[in-house]
Amino acid sequence: MSNRIITISREFGSGGRTIGKEVAAKLGIHCYDSELIEKIAQESGLAKEFIAEKGEYASHGGWLANAFSYGSSYNGTSVQDYLWKIQREIILDLAEKESCVIVGRCADYILRDHDNCLKVFIHAAADKRAERIVKIYGETMAAPEKRLQDKDKKRKAYYHFYTNMEWGEIQNYHITLDSGVLGIDKCVDIITDLYQMRDDSRCRR
Repeated sequence: MSNRIITISREFGSGGRTIGKEVAAKLGIHCYDSELIEKIAQESGLAKEFIAEKGEYASHGGWLANAFSYGSSYNGTSVQDYLWKIQREIILDLAEKESCVIVGRCADYILRDHDNCLKVFIHAAADKRAERIVKIYGETMAAPEKRLQDKDKKRKAYYHFYTNMEWGEIQNYHITLDSGVLGIDKCVDIITDLYQMRDDSRCRR
């Protein structure tokens, strides 16, 4: 039986990172979020701060603008493509080694051929997400809506650039959850139950 993986894709401010960590804690498996950044930094030699910002975000200007945003290096490969290659290899390696939760970084696409991967998308209404980032990050009430739009546009552009798929479209995930309506704890319970149900069904075969 292959390792069981949960990928968490999320709108900015929806609590997807928190949900991923709590699901992993409840299941007794690792959650890779900042830990993934550490691994990419070790492999690439690039600063963690750079990877955190550029590892799943692209410029607003679309594919062409993104392709030339960061210049070329590493034997003619753009820094962004170099990061993508390392990120992909690390995620595939993690899926081979252990059951885990992976937050963001196109893991749902990278593991599309993995036969035991639960792909989740977390979203919420803009006002709920704005309220959350004010609370978590200390944003002023005048700024959060613009930050939400900017972050999500960049995530969408990055996802489309490397997957040729649309970020957030329900067809790309097994389940989408509105954390603003359901709450963080309920989202954690639903994902945990689905993960355990998939395991139980395999055991009965």
